[in-house]
Amino acid sequence: MSPLLEMILRFLLATALGAGIGYQRERAGKRAGVRTHILVSSGAALFTLASIYGFGGGTADISRVAAGVVVGVGFIGGGVIFRGARGDEIAGLTTAATIWMTAAIGLTAGAGMYLLSVVATAVIVVVLLLPKIRG
Repeated sequence: MSPLLEMILRFLLATALGAGIGYQRERAGKRAGVRTHILVSSGAALFTLASIYGFGGGTADISRVAAGVVVGVGFIGGGVIFRGARGDEIAGLTTAATIWMTAAIGLTAGAGMYLLSVVATAVIVVVLLLPKIRG
């Protein structure tokens, strides 16, 4: 397979997996839905692909890109966490964690870890479908 076709397939996989998670979030009535999750996942995949194929023919330190994505997406995820009107409840933690995991899935798809990215997406969707446990 040509390197260009391989890159396109990795990008499209990341996009599809991000869409799957985003679809679940949108169906659950969350503000960060399909578009947000597609952008996070496909963006992470593009950064990964650029680091693998675009800088020095594979001699660049690819782990730096992953570290940068984790920090950047953590900042974005932090923006969706807020306190409720009473001040004693916190909302948005699951959405922030979902955005963070979607970036990780995009990184793995971009790195060519196809099965891992698909399994991770399936696990995340199942976890999101589980009922909340109230104490």
